[in-house]
Amino acid sequence: MTPDPHSVGLVTPQTALFDTPLTLASGATLEHYQLVFETYGELNADASNAILICHALSGHHHVAGRHHPDDKAAGWWDNMIGPGKPIDTSRFFVVGLNNLGGCHGSTGPSSINPATGQPWGASFPVVTVPDWVHAQARLADRLGIERWAAVIGGSLGGMQALQWTLTYPDRVAHALVIASAPKLTAQNIAFNDVARQAILTDPDFHGGDYYAHGTVPRRGLRLARMLGHITYLSDDGMGAKFGRMLKSGEYRYGYDVEFEIESYLRYQGDKFSDYFDANTYLLMTKALDYFDPAQAFAGNLAAALGQAKAQFLVASFTTDWRFSPARSKEIVKALIDAKRRVSYAEIESTHGHDAFLMTDAPYVRLMRAYLNNVAKEVGA
Repeated sequence: MTPDPHSVGLVTPQTALFDTPLTLASGATLEHYQLVFETYGELNADASNAILICHALSGHHHVAGRHHPDDKAAGWWDNMIGPGKPIDTSRFFVVGLNNLGGCHGSTGPSSINPATGQPWGASFPVVTVPDWVHAQARLADRLGIERWAAVIGGSLGGMQALQWTLTYPDRVAHALVIASAPKLTAQNIAFNDVARQAILTDPDFHGGDYYAHGTVPRRGLRLARMLGHITYLSDDGMGAKFGRMLKSGEYRYGYDVEFEIESYLRYQGDKFSDYFDANTYLLMTKALDYFDPAQAFAGNLAAALGQAKAQFLVASFTTDWRFSPARSKEIVKALIDAKRRVSYAEIESTHGHDAFLMTDAPYVRLMRAYLNNVAKEVGA
């Protein structure tokens, strides 16, 4: 196979161990923990060209490249990261990590609790977006990065990018907040709760300690993913791809799979339940629910964002109804009211919320143009 000049190629995950206790927003403390991460590109002499990629609900550290030559798929944002791509690894040093509570190597519910010698399970503490940012800052310290050229994320990742500018305002030059929101609506919290209930009421859940029972709450996790996946797509997108197509071409007058969209959702649910941890799903959705930087400012988002010193790019997508353009505009208005520098783009797309992972041409051009200016600032 001819090497792709625009790929970061084969990559190897790294593990950072931390022995300094981390006190979480809940009041719980993690005495020891580890973060799994990957890096792409080279850090320049003054460590000014580093970019942090923050993952969304089901994401992880494997953002670009492949772990093995025969991998069927590359990292989850490989279309955006690599030599000559918008997040250009010939100019930037890019870091992706798996957050605390994750199930891809960082300390989480499926990890061994050193105090018991058993998986953490239900005893793993709830984590929040600010908790993740504190842990990410410690990783930045370990890597010798005092200030990020940019922190970038979509959806829940965008919330982390936003939080970085508030928790560590002097450590972020640019924040790219994509397909995100300043807090969840009641409807979004409701979707998350239904997904959690599917898991919590699965007989194989065992109060979160299913590891000890040798089971997986597969049915609940499958349903949670199916529900979530519906909200990530647009009606137009689903209609164009599946419409009312029948697998057999005729009604079967039963309750098995008949429509192509049913087949697709069940496939997605089955695949997800094979590799994702149910306790991690619960934690990630709770982190989404709790995110609300304006809460400490009597609901005044402009006052909250007044702490920021970074420049912002806020981007939304026309068919994203999970985190609609109106939610991004709330962030933009608050930044303007706080007299902060912000650029905004609402991008035409049929892909719904998942558009931030796609390659719609206007989106790619926007990212390339903005990050080209960031590169010039750091002399990359």
